[in-house]
Amino acid sequence: MANGSRQAAWEFFGAELKRRREEAGFTQVELGARVFVSGGYIGQFEQAIRKPQLDVAQRIDELLQSGGFFERAWRKLIDDKRYADYFAEVVELEGTATKICQFAPSVIPGLLQTASYARAVTIAANPFVTAEYVEEKVSARLERAHILKDATRPEYWAILHENVLGVPVAGQAAMAEQLDHIATLARERKVLVAVVPRSEGACAAMAAMLQLMEFDDAPPTLYTETSFSGDLLDDPAVVKRAQRAYDLLRGAALSPKASLALIESAAEDFRRCASTT
Repeated sequence: MANGSRQAAWEFFGAELKRRREEAGFTQVELGARVFVSGGYIGQFEQAIRKPQLDVAQRIDELLQSGGFFERAWRKLIDDKRYADYFAEVVELEGTATKICQFAPSVIPGLLQTASYARAVTIAANPFVTAEYVEEKVSARLERAHILKDATRPEYWAILHENVLGVPVAGQAAMAEQLDHIATLARERKVLVAVVPRSEGACAAMAAMLQLMEFDDAPPTLYTETSFSGDLLDDPAVVKRAQRAYDLLRGAALSPKASLALIESAAEDFRRCASTT
């Protein structure tokens, strides 16, 4: 589904929610209270500014007795084949987040990847797929990164383990380009990047890949991922533990200034190696 038609479908979702809510005699505040979100959040659903999570759509169905309409619509709209099933909702949430904090222990985060890096990672994980499949995945990943260029972009923190900087994914020249890209975003103050040095191994080892997201009018969420699956969680106790782990990682990391210098130094090393091979 193209972006334009997807947005139109979300607008229909919102209009239908408003119609059914009003028919049931609920204000936005009243409906929100019954499905455990704020009235402002309901208003943003109705204006297609934000997308509800699946459990909220299910509670709306139950309360408004809509026969599963909103759950079915949600599943249809979130079903983006460019992304793994467990990741499609994360992409939707990234578009409305006010703050995103990521920790990457082994691979550059998708929001920071260049086309060459994304292509190499995709092929490494899927060595027998078609070129069309690879380019679709790369295009989707680059499209996600557009949120960092918008005027309303979220506050974005990325903590990288130093090992991530040393692996020449896609080759020496491509890795230099990748690190230059991160350095440029940092210098333009579109992202804040910190590097956990190898000497802090114990601290970095206690956390897998994680992504924390905050919103204006919704609880924070946590996304964690392994090589084969991911989990999107909003349990307050779990999110709080993840936030504490992230704070500890941030405390173990180099300062943004020192991290930027390390990233630029690594890029220069790769560039020098590329020129001699």
